[in-house]
Amino acid sequence: MTASQAEQIAGVRPILKRVVANAGKLLGGRTVNALLGVGVMAIAARALGAPVLGVLVLIQAFVAFLADVVEFQSWQTVLHYGSRPLADGRKADFQRVVRFSCVLDAASAGLALAIGVAGSFLFAGRLGWTAAEAPMAALFMVTAVFTVSATPTGLLRLFDRFDVMARQAALIAFIRLVASAIAWALGAGLEGFLVAYFVATLGSWLYLAGAAYGELKRRGLTEDWSWRGPLTEGMPGIWRFAWNTNIAAALDVAFTHAATLTVGAMAGPTQAAFWRVGRQVADAMAKPAKLLTPALYPELARLRADDHSHAMWRLARNVGLLAGGAGLFLMVATVALGDELLSIVLGKAFEPASQVMTWQVAAAVIGICALPLEPLLISIGKPGAAVRVRLAVGVVFLGALPFLISRFGLIGAGAGLAAAAGALALGMLWFILRENGNRETAAATPAPATVKTLEGDD
Repeated sequence: MTASQAEQIAGVRPILKRVVANAGKLLGGRTVNALLGVGVMAIAARALGAPVLGVLVLIQAFVAFLADVVEFQSWQTVLHYGSRPLADGRKADFQRVVRFSCVLDAASAGLALAIGVAGSFLFAGRLGWTAAEAPMAALFMVTAVFTVSATPTGLLRLFDRFDVMARQAALIAFIRLVASAIAWALGAGLEGFLVAYFVATLGSWLYLAGAAYGELKRRGLTEDWSWRGPLTEGMPGIWRFAWNTNIAAALDVAFTHAATLTVGAMAGPTQAAFWRVGRQVADAMAKPAKLLTPALYPELARLRADDHSHAMWRLARNVGLLAGGAGLFLMVATVALGDELLSIVLGKAFEPASQVMTWQVAAAVIGICALPLEPLLISIGKPGAAVRVRLAVGVVFLGALPFLISRFGLIGAGAGLAAAAGALALGMLWFILRENGNRETAAATPAPATVKTLEGDD
């Protein structure tokens, strides 16, 4: 180990503390979000009943599915390409990165809205809602425009303003809870709860976008701003990076919204409600550990910008060990308290969701243990590796899901989800170990006359 490498590793501890501190900031907002989210689900369950709640869940899942599929993960582009010009004080280059990211967000929002409106009518009856409910589903697709917030998210992460994102996470859940309670008090049906969800999404987006713009203005980064000029000048490989990160995120839908839609299409809205309830509880329990991921990305981006590769490996390993311990604790808590939690919060009618919830929590725990793997692959300029793993696992999982549901019901779907999470983690780990071996081999070889940049090498 060289002196430079030893210095990098020695500097990992304060970075890890900062990752945990930023995750802690998010934890407050996300904890409130999770708790209030369970409250919203409890209100909707009592006001609508399982069948209508299933329709609400499926419409919301369709919006989230579209947003995840068409939205470019431009926040990663902001971090990956914006860290170095921001550190070097190259304002014009940084503005070009932000402008490129904003263009991606605008295109994503327009495409999501167009596909959502058309799909609400074309897929009525196939995804759980009727032709009579299609117009309100189509109107709700406007929500997709305000779920696209990648650029503000990337800017706030880069500026280390995790406190803003924590407040935003709590805000959307609070507005949704209040609006849902009003809908329940007024005796509103499905339409009232769709309005409640829309108002919450709009309010939280306005807060996030306004905070990001305020940070840009405070740092003088809005001065001499122009929407004109070349989008990608001085950013080699940015389109390839953007496409790869977008595809990787879109494939992640296979483990979330697409599964919900498949369950609804094959087993009906009631079973979809059970699946969604179990998944929401699992996500709420896993959320504290998963918050390490958004706090990890900007630190890896800074280390990459400073060419501290060994520190990146060390940081990812330490985060994995920390998250793994939290994941095992969550698994034990679910097995011990899962049944009682569902019965108390949602009522006896939702007790059948407890068995599938155990599998869903198991899948979440596997994901928690493996959470630093994908950020590390992307940060070292290998998003294509993450895409290949997600594509292979996603195709197998979605291909097997109809058989698992028809043969074993929700339990089969849950077990398949856990197996897919394990395969995804192993695939990511294999690529990382291979890349690590390649880098060690390259370090032992005399350096060539030219050095290939990380951007766009995959």
